[in-house]
Amino acid sequence: MQRSEVNEILAAGDAFIRSFGQILPPFAYWTPDQIRADNAQTIRNRGLGWDITDYGEGRFDEMGLFLFTTRNGTLEDLNSSRGMLYAEKVMITRQNQLSPMHRHNIKAEDIINRGGGDLIIELFAPDVDGGIDRDSDVTVPSDGVEVTLQAGGKLRLLPGQSVTLMPGIWHAFWAEKADCLVGEVSTVNDDRTDNVFEMLIGRFSSIDENEAPMHLLVSDY
Repeated sequence: MQRSEVNEILAAGDAFIRSFGQILPPFAYWTPDQIRADNAQTIRNRGLGWDITDYGEGRFDEMGLFLFTTRNGTLEDLNSSRGMLYAEKVMITRQNQLSPMHRHNIKAEDIINRGGGDLIIELFAPDVDGGIDRDSDVTVPSDGVEVTLQAGGKLRLLPGQSVTLMPGIWHAFWAEKADCLVGEVSTVNDDRTDNVFEMLIGRFSSIDENEAPMHLLVSDY
């Protein structure tokens, strides 16, 4: 991705989030030099902030995701079962923009449709080796009620609805009818090691620095 494209996506994403009455934390608007400063070490170490990805494929409109991590604990806390064991993200998935099939080894997450269009989540259970089980039903809690789908079934979340995905559950998602504002509440998030994709793709984008960054991305840290 070109940095100019990233800057445009950041500005449009911030406006979209604000249109739902949600405001990002102050560090969202810090300059690159402010984020690089010593007092921002926790922000950098915990991967807080802007995250624009095309999964290294260069087709953001077709396959990509806008994320902003507002809070995140540490793996040390998670391993000790004490401290900040949770994370939160704000995401935007555009209409018909795919977030490709993947699972997590550690992270459990609630994915919440905060507003906009319908959020479609395609689901598979894991097989005994952690791969995709294309034959068995998959059961997930959705707003406190268990929902069972056939392998590859598509759960439609209307604004206000959510689904809980435990570690190992394979999932892909996209928006229909309009762009979606999506919330994610989870256990500690480690995007460097805890994403297992069906396809041979990367989690972060390669950036062509054709102009100065408006704000640094998590991947810039």
